[in-house]
Amino acid sequence: MADEVQNVEGAPEAAPTETAAPRRGRGGGAGGRDGGRGGRDGGRGRRDDRRPRDDDGGEELIEKLVHINRVSKTVKGGKRFGFAALVVVGDGKGRAGFGHGKAREVPEAISKATAAAKKAMIRVPLRDGRTLHHDGLGHFGAGKVTVRSAPAGTGIIAGGPMRAVFESLGVADVVTKSNGTSNPYNMIRATFEALGEQTSPKSVAQRRGKKVSDLIKRGGASDRAAEAEAAAVTE
Repeated sequence: MADEVQNVEGAPEAAPTETAAPRRGRGGGAGGRDGGRGGRDGGRGRRDDRRPRDDDGGEELIEKLVHINRVSKTVKGGKRFGFAALVVVGDGKGRAGFGHGKAREVPEAISKATAAAKKAMIRVPLRDGRTLHHDGLGHFGAGKVTVRSAPAGTGIIAGGPMRAVFESLGVADVVTKSNGTSNPYNMIRATFEALGEQTSPKSVAQRRGKKVSDLIKRGGASDRAAEAEAAAVTE
């Protein structure tokens, strides 16, 4: 009886030992498959890290904070405050953009506006890399903006939001005038509308099937002066 009792008591102890090994084996197999899936997921994560950079290509951009506005929303428990930021971004070489962002905190609103500005950057042709090729007009809402090219040494004759645009754009000499409103949002949009209409002699010559010197001659310049000025045109 003692032996039978020992066998009976030992049987349950042996059964888990025999069945535990396959469970560990299956568990190990499942763990291996999960590990394989984890490896593939890890591979996808590494591929995300190798994505190309943003549109700025890793270049150092000039960021100008133009305006911050505190807004509030009345809710059941009181007022909920937030912030709206207007940011202008440029590379100082003829590319610029503006963006608007809202958030509960100022740094987050600025980061959202900066990201939006980077996505909305436009290319503006510059003469000699310092001024505009020709005069332009911009209109948005109640804002009316006039931009004019200027000789070397003039500087940026602009105020407020418009100055931030030209500084980030890389313009060194320009004369501007804003009429109708002092709202920074309308002024910025009107300025970019005027900049979007800028064209270079090179693009106009290509569109009309002529040489750049031919266009300059029509302005009254001599043949030699026209050829010299056409050779200096880079964009």
